[in-house]
Amino acid sequence: MPKTQNPTPNTMLKYLKAIAEALGIKLEQVEAVTGLLDGGATVPFISRYRKEATGGLDEVAIFNIESQYHKFAELEKRKQTIVETIAEQGKLTDELKRKIDDTLDSTTLEDLYLPYKPKKRTRATVAREQGLEPLAGWLMKQNQGSAELMAERFLKGEIDEPEKALAGARDIIAEWVSENAVARQRVRNCFSHNAVITSKVVKGKEPDAIKYGDYYDFSEPLRRCPSHRMLAMRRGENEGFLRISIEPQGTDVTDLLHRQFLKADNEAARQVEMAIDDSYKRLIQPSIENEFKKIAKDKADKEAISVFSTNLRQLLLAAPLGRKSILALDPGFRTGCKVVCLDETGNLLHHQAIFPHPPQNEWRESQETIAALVKKYGCKAIAIGNGTASRETEAFVKSIKFDTDVQIFVVSENGASVYSASQVARDEFPDQDVTVRGAVSIGRRLMDPLAELVKIDPKSIGVGQYQHDVDQTALKESLDFVVESCVNSVGVNLNTASMHLLGYVSGLGPKLAQSIVDYRTENGAFTSRQQLKKVPRLGDKAFEQCAAFLRIPESRNPLDNSAVHPESYHIVDQMAGDLGCTVSDLIADSKLRSRIDLKRYVTPTVGLPTLQDIKTELEKPGRDPRSEIQEFAFAEGVNTIDDLKEGMVVPGIVTNITNFGAFVDIGVHQDGLVHISQLANKYVSNPNDVVALHQHVMVKIESVDNRRNRISLTMKGVKQN
Repeated sequence: MPKTQNPTPNTMLKYLKAIAEALGIKLEQVEAVTGLLDGGATVPFISRYRKEATGGLDEVAIFNIESQYHKFAELEKRKQTIVETIAEQGKLTDELKRKIDDTLDSTTLEDLYLPYKPKKRTRATVAREQGLEPLAGWLMKQNQGSAELMAERFLKGEIDEPEKALAGARDIIAEWVSENAVARQRVRNCFSHNAVITSKVVKGKEPDAIKYGDYYDFSEPLRRCPSHRMLAMRRGENEGFLRISIEPQGTDVTDLLHRQFLKADNEAARQVEMAIDDSYKRLIQPSIENEFKKIAKDKADKEAISVFSTNLRQLLLAAPLGRKSILALDPGFRTGCKVVCLDETGNLLHHQAIFPHPPQNEWRESQETIAALVKKYGCKAIAIGNGTASRETEAFVKSIKFDTDVQIFVVSENGASVYSASQVARDEFPDQDVTVRGAVSIGRRLMDPLAELVKIDPKSIGVGQYQHDVDQTALKESLDFVVESCVNSVGVNLNTASMHLLGYVSGLGPKLAQSIVDYRTENGAFTSRQQLKKVPRLGDKAFEQCAAFLRIPESRNPLDNSAVHPESYHIVDQMAGDLGCTVSDLIADSKLRSRIDLKRYVTPTVGLPTLQDIKTELEKPGRDPRSEIQEFAFAEGVNTIDDLKEGMVVPGIVTNITNFGAFVDIGVHQDGLVHISQLANKYVSNPNDVVALHQHVMVKIESVDNRRNRISLTMKGVKQN
């Protein structure tokens, strides 16, 4: 188990069983995955090349096992700290140690620790220092007798009257009640079943908080509050505009606590009752409310991160144009359009600015410039950024008569400005300004979105919502997994990939990726996967993890340009030998492949899942799993929000997907929203079930709010192409 002392075998088994139960998979599968992870294997490698061991678990399941495994490692580390702290106090009993060892839940663990947790100076601490703990103990027994007379025995110093003694004793009792694990769990149960979240505007902030107008006086059951609403309210609270509270309604929580702690009807019991009420109001309720705020926030974060991750995957796996010479334009009005020409590998050949739009209006000169550049550099496609002046630039480019067929694409600029100002861009183009770098990024995104977008922090790509409000560690972990998954599912050309792309390959990381680039620079292109073993610091384990995800199209061995792992080359050689042909023949001839009897090659370590993967890969070695790119055109004559009319049906591109709907670019510099209820003629629970990022769709204009710059769209009853 990572990052902590190894737990006992019994504790480890409990953890693994808990993971299996939580994820609904077999214990043996969890044991296999965690064993492989402990051995240095990565999620992409395990999911692709260890199917027999894991029972065919996909990478999402393996990632979830890894996440749960690390959480239990942190729990184990926390247990050790708690046990040591309590032992140092001389209060660690065998029963308490057993309870700590047995717990699999961090909340329960913290409840067990609470009575022993070092505290700041509290009212109860002061009362103990004044010698009032015996009085609190007498009251808790709730025996007959005068509480006031008993309190008189504790008059000393500042405690100069019975009520002061009783007040101090109640403070101690209140802390006892608040630290009682059973009491806290009962309160939690009330929150779980009956909690209502309420949001109110901070008095006097109404004019400045208008964007949170929906939450000025809002409440709903916590369990029904969707993630986007929770995150919106949390943002309003963090900005000082809203106050949020969570409380159980429809049940008297203090009555439950009375029933737990009150044993009599006498003076002492009435003192205890007062202490219970104070404990709930002052200690328990705020603590449990914060707990549930965190639970609600974590749940909202998880949903928002899931949406962000799904969008990012779709964006990274967007269809590439491929290796073609490209002219790319970063549009602009006053500052002009920055033009760059790239060769088929993305190298910058030329850059300049043109000014076809106001105020310069150099339309004809700009036309001649673009036509000449396309001809000179043999550009097969033109990429136009989708920012300011995008529609005008697209119309300008389409007005040019080229000598050859030139494809025209509008490309998302999201994150391009982040890249152009980054150290990565400065390293690539130290002599160019940010406008040139941005235009290069736009062109390269058309060629290969994945290879270019891995250079940008995923949070800056702009395909989610509230990404700055969610847990940043969880977000990074999830997005890094998505990027790693996409890179390894597509595969990487070992001889052309950047250091940033190589860094996401299974088993590598930034340092080994840089070592590969340095070796490639010094020794020339790789001619085989085995040559990777000559790269400094790239050992056998790293080779095992990365080799099959790296492609070498120029290799003498055709399997080096496939997803067949080097550890399985001998199997393919045996298949070819049994059929009396070469491996190249086997790849080229489907009739030969049809004669392969996979069962003949099953061994104790290689089963049919791996063999079937090998056969599938032989059919299309190194095949790019991404779809083919399609050209798109916005509606003619629709350039601004003022051109829109209700009922109009126009083409659009899905630019962002949230859990409440999809945003669509219809070419008017303001995306419209297709609410989840308007995505289809049926009930939709998840927008991703209906639309995908960058999908071309037809939408109808439902309404236009020019004042707030909002466009409502629908896909209901609209025929899709």
